[in-house]
Amino acid sequence: MKTEDFKYDLPEGLIAQTPLKNRDTSRLLVLDKKNGEIEHKVFNDILEYLNEGDALVLNETKVLPARIFGKSKDTDGSMELLLLERIEGEEDVWEVLAKPAKRAKKGRTYIFGDGLLQGEIIAEHDEGIRHIKLAYDGVLEEVLDEIGTMPLPPYISEALEEQDRYQTVYAKNSGSAAAPTAGLHFTEELLSKIIDKGVKIIKITLHVGLGTFRPVKVENVKEHVMHSEYYHVSKDAADAINEVKSSGGKVICTGTTSVRTLETVTDEKGVVHPGSGHTDIFIYPGYNFKIADMLITNFHLPESTLIMLVSALAGRGNVMEAYRQAVEREYRFFSFGDAMLIK
Repeated sequence: MKTEDFKYDLPEGLIAQTPLKNRDTSRLLVLDKKNGEIEHKVFNDILEYLNEGDALVLNETKVLPARIFGKSKDTDGSMELLLLERIEGEEDVWEVLAKPAKRAKKGRTYIFGDGLLQGEIIAEHDEGIRHIKLAYDGVLEEVLDEIGTMPLPPYISEALEEQDRYQTVYAKNSGSAAAPTAGLHFTEELLSKIIDKGVKIIKITLHVGLGTFRPVKVENVKEHVMHSEYYHVSKDAADAINEVKSSGGKVICTGTTSVRTLETVTDEKGVVHPGSGHTDIFIYPGYNFKIADMLITNFHLPESTLIMLVSALAGRGNVMEAYRQAVEREYRFFSFGDAMLIK
C-alpha cells in the first residue's frame, strides 16, 4: 500500500481559513461504508443518524495557547516554540517544536513574554524537536493564556478573532497542541438534543501532539511511525461504552482521536478497559476495528494518516469518491471546514 494511493487534488480556495459563525451549520457529507452511498446534509442533521441507546464519544482535551514567541537571552535571536507535551516524571520539562531549529541549541536560554516565561534547551532531537526546562511564577496555563497564541495549522493564514473558536464547547483537560476538529461542529444546544434523544454522551481524553503535524514521508504506508500521544479513559467511560455495546447500541466516535483512543484500550473481544498512557496506534486499510461503529470527522489532508484511518473504516474507494464529490460541490476542507459522517 503506497502513500500516493491517498492523494487527491484540492483547490487551495477550498481550505477553510475561518470558522463559520454558527458551529452546527457546516455541511455534512454522510457516507455509508457498506454500500458507498453518499448524502449531502447540514451538520445539525446528525440527529437523524443517532439513536436511543447509542454512545457518542467526545474527546474533551483542551488546546493550550501553546505557540510562544521569544528571544535568546544571549544572542537576541528570535525563537518560536510550540509546546507539544509535558515530559512525564520531569518537573516543568516540555517537548517542543522549535523554529528555527538551528538556533535552539542545548544550553541556550530563551525569554518569552518580557520575562514572564523562560526556557533552557536541555536536549536536541531530530525534526526540530527539543526538550526545554521552563521557569515561571504562578500557574503555567495562566502564563500561556497571557503570552501564548493558538497553534493553528500551517495551512491557515488568517488570524483567529476569537480564540475559543479553536476549542470544542466541551473542552476541559488542557494539554493539546491542536484541536480535535471534528468536535468543533457541536453546540451546547445540539448536544442537549442528542441527550434528549436517549444517546449517551461519553467523554475521553487524547492530547493531540506532534502526529497531527507530521506528514507521511515514506512511500510504503506500513513503514510510517506515529508519534505517541497521551490518553485517558475513565472506568465510568469504559463501563458506559461496554454497556452500550452489550445492549446492541452503536459507538459513534467524534474524530480520529476518539477512534485511536478507544481502539487502543479495547481488547480482541471488544471489551473497553479503563486506563491512561501513550498510544502510537496507526490505523490504515486492513485494520480490523474492535469498537468503533461510526465516525464523525472532517476532511483531511491528502496522504495523511488521518485520511488513511478514515479509509480503513469506510474503504479507500468509498472515501476517495466522497472526497471527489466534496471537491466538486465545493465543501470547505480541513480544521475549520465541513464534516463527514461515516455510518
